[in-house]
Amino acid sequence: MKIIEEKNSFKIEYNSKILIEHSQQSPFAFAGSGDAEYKMYRGNFEIEDYLESRVPLKYFQIEEEANYSLITLKSSREGGLSLKIKAGLVAGRLKLEFLESSSGINRLWLRLAADQEEKIYGCGEQLSYFNLRGKNFPIWTSEPGVGRNKETYTTWQADVKDKAGGDYYTTNYPQPTFISTKKYYCHLESTAYQDFNFKNDDFHELEVWNIPDYLLFETGESYLELVEKLTAYLGRQPELPEWVYNGLILGIQGGTDFVLEQKEKLKENGVELSALWCQDWQGVKHTSFGKRLSWNWEWNQELYPELDQKLKELKDEDIRFMGYINPYVLEGKSLYQEAAANDYLAYDSEGEIYLVDFGEFYCGVVDFTNQDAFNWYKEVIKENLIDFGLDGWMADFGEYLPTDCVLSNGKSAEIMHNAWPAIWAQVNYEAVKEAGKLEEVLYFMRAGFTGNQKYCTLMWAGDQSVNWSLDDGLASVIPAALSMGMTGCGLHHSDIGGYTSLHGNIRTKELFMRWAEMGAFTPVMRTHEGNRPSENFQVYNDQEAINHLARMTKIYKKLSKYIKAAVKENTEKGIPVQRPLFMHYEADQKCYDLKYQYLLGRDLLVAPVYQKEKDEWEVYLPEDKWIHLWSGKEFNGGEIKVKAPLGQPPVFYRKDSESRQLFEEVAEI
Repeated sequence: MKIIEEKNSFKIEYNSKILIEHSQQSPFAFAGSGDAEYKMYRGNFEIEDYLESRVPLKYFQIEEEANYSLITLKSSREGGLSLKIKAGLVAGRLKLEFLESSSGINRLWLRLAADQEEKIYGCGEQLSYFNLRGKNFPIWTSEPGVGRNKETYTTWQADVKDKAGGDYYTTNYPQPTFISTKKYYCHLESTAYQDFNFKNDDFHELEVWNIPDYLLFETGESYLELVEKLTAYLGRQPELPEWVYNGLILGIQGGTDFVLEQKEKLKENGVELSALWCQDWQGVKHTSFGKRLSWNWEWNQELYPELDQKLKELKDEDIRFMGYINPYVLEGKSLYQEAAANDYLAYDSEGEIYLVDFGEFYCGVVDFTNQDAFNWYKEVIKENLIDFGLDGWMADFGEYLPTDCVLSNGKSAEIMHNAWPAIWAQVNYEAVKEAGKLEEVLYFMRAGFTGNQKYCTLMWAGDQSVNWSLDDGLASVIPAALSMGMTGCGLHHSDIGGYTSLHGNIRTKELFMRWAEMGAFTPVMRTHEGNRPSENFQVYNDQEAINHLARMTKIYKKLSKYIKAAVKENTEKGIPVQRPLFMHYEADQKCYDLKYQYLLGRDLLVAPVYQKEKDEWEVYLPEDKWIHLWSGKEFNGGEIKVKAPLGQPPVFYRKDSESRQLFEEVAEI
């Protein structure tokens, strides 16, 4: 690190990269205050900030110590607002620690040096954009909303009727971390509301609604090296259990008889199954939204009679059984009563148990800042899920923590809100680890923040609409996976067929089949019936779709050796399984703007068909020797068009791949 100081300016250089430029005319930092108002409706947030002040910290003083520099920024020569920063190298990383500030500052804006050609990736799971340059991205975990595009009819209807339309930046999993094409990563350590603005040519502006702990940078010679360094810092996901690669995790509901009947039907028709995922294992509730669950996390013997015995029989067939849990307990039920009696729930400002509206039913928030409550919920997972015989579950939600609830640790719920998903991940992780089941149990989450990397076995893309929309349909899960990979979570998948059926969106057979094709070329294949199963296409009702799904599961299973190697690389080095093309083709400038194609591991290029009624598809290939998986035709790169009927998604492999024989065998399935 070098601080280059001049009369009225300074620069911070790290590994020959200028990251911070400060002058009186263009300061590095602005400080101020504001008063935010948060309105939450079923996980969707309306946030308004009354900005009271924003003051440039123009003046500076730098004191050199043995291993670091102390930078004092002030709003005037005489004093005014001030901010003290400790800048130095810690374990080879550039760390700017925020030590002291004037009282009353609760807003900070930090500017990083940028250039016009630079591109930015990451910030958690972003579903509309992969290259984030030119937009701002609020860092706040929430429901992503329905439609996620204010110009669409679906989003307009969702806003008018449900206050739930979403926008391009709304996401279950934001994170204040990004990677720049200037070959560095940046991480801001804070759980407060933030907004990362990448609109300006000359600087990136990071807004945060408190004084953060620190700003961290690290550089790399390549993007592979960068994600390896980033995940070495944030943590890495464990490898997937071996049973996952046996085939499809079938999302199905309806009770023991129906589930086993459909399982037999699919097996007889050649569908390779690894697990049955029955999210209604603990019972159901019916609301205007559709089929919901009874949030009391214990086996519902009425809906699933003899399930305790059936689990053992399924395991004899090498099929696992998965369930569902989230960090809330349903008012009036046994777990709620136990939590209330033991003071395990969060309170409101009047000292009453805080009840959250989840859509026609209310739940208490298990207060994980209370260590006794944290430990109790781990025991609920161990006893009611693991000991009962579940081999995995959806660890849902995490993004609903109300900002006005009162927590045991005394910290503001506004500050704890973003932290909550990672704490929820930690509850699951410790329960599984303490049970000695880390190599056997798979839980998957949609909500996240800094810390999920080391505590979550698998991410999923959340509740997509059952349609072809770019911002909220099949296409959106591709930039979601890529951005997650650039944020340190390299294991990602989505609901095959989508989930949300509202405002005229009805799943079609074609959509399901195209989604299944993509799912075969991801780390995990899993279906979902959706929020309104009876109104939407279900695979087990259509023979052609069953045959198509059977083939896709065979392809996935055949690829398992290759996928396993990529998963192992993610665990050991943090290199994501689904990768942007530029991760291996850095010199190809076109690769940096591709958000609907990806590399699966090093050697497979996948370009899913995300529009209806298409039998041809345009693909961009970086310069290399590529073999079209289905025809065997060789290409050297560039824009091409290939046949893409149902059953033949555009997939290519590198001719020089060590797995070429395996890919040739896949093509014969």
